[in-house]
Amino acid sequence: MISPRRFTHKHALVTGGGSGIGRAIALRFAAEGAHVVILELQPEAGQVVAAEIAAAGGSAQVVAADVSSTESMQAAFASIDALDVLVNNAGIAHVGSVLTTSAADLDRLYAVNVRGAYHTLHFGIPKLLARGGGAILNLASIASKVGLQDRFAYGMTKGAVLSMTLSVARDFVDKNIRCNCVCPARVHTPFVDGFLAKNYPGREAEMFQKLSASQPIGRMGEPHEVAALAAFLCSAEAGFITGSAYDIDGGVTLLR
Repeated sequence: MISPRRFTHKHALVTGGGSGIGRAIALRFAAEGAHVVILELQPEAGQVVAAEIAAAGGSAQVVAADVSSTESMQAAFASIDALDVLVNNAGIAHVGSVLTTSAADLDRLYAVNVRGAYHTLHFGIPKLLARGGGAILNLASIASKVGLQDRFAYGMTKGAVLSMTLSVARDFVDKNIRCNCVCPARVHTPFVDGFLAKNYPGREAEMFQKLSASQPIGRMGEPHEVAALAAFLCSAEAGFITGSAYDIDGGVTLLR
């Protein structure tokens, strides 16, 4: 598919853009003309994606930063000259109920998924304002809307992401900044493959099919599908959309 050039002359930043959904978003935005800043804890992974973008004729740079660190994120954004689109994608997961989730687990997820999103917004919004406005997209989850088994800490953090989306949308609606979030169900990313390899060695294919079949549409989502929605919501075509949470879940919430 040949993408329209909706982001020509735009500067977009994607946290966690070195793999999974973040990689797909970075590739999609670059294909549509954006200069993409890949903010990554693992800059080597970001460089691989930046090389992919360059090979396709696009423009990208990598900024190494830890989203959970105020000092690291302040320095990262100080190095960025211009910003029109901000994507809060970096995140980590955890499996466990409130009884099996330790305080350390809770703090670890909060530091990345909540504090990290705060840092991106706190340091990124002034950059958007300096350009006269822009678009923000946060990666939430269906776990922010429905109760998922053994996702206590993860659901807590994604609920916070949804709440931050609404707050930012309200506070900056009159300043030409739109803020939305997407709520994916299970998407086939390296995290899924790693989870299966760790917990079901030798049974990866069997469990992959089982997890895929558990979604009403009969398969997992693909990162490029989330990226397509992200591109629309961050483009001028979605100029009347702010403070919204878009499910991209293969029908999971239909059965709730």
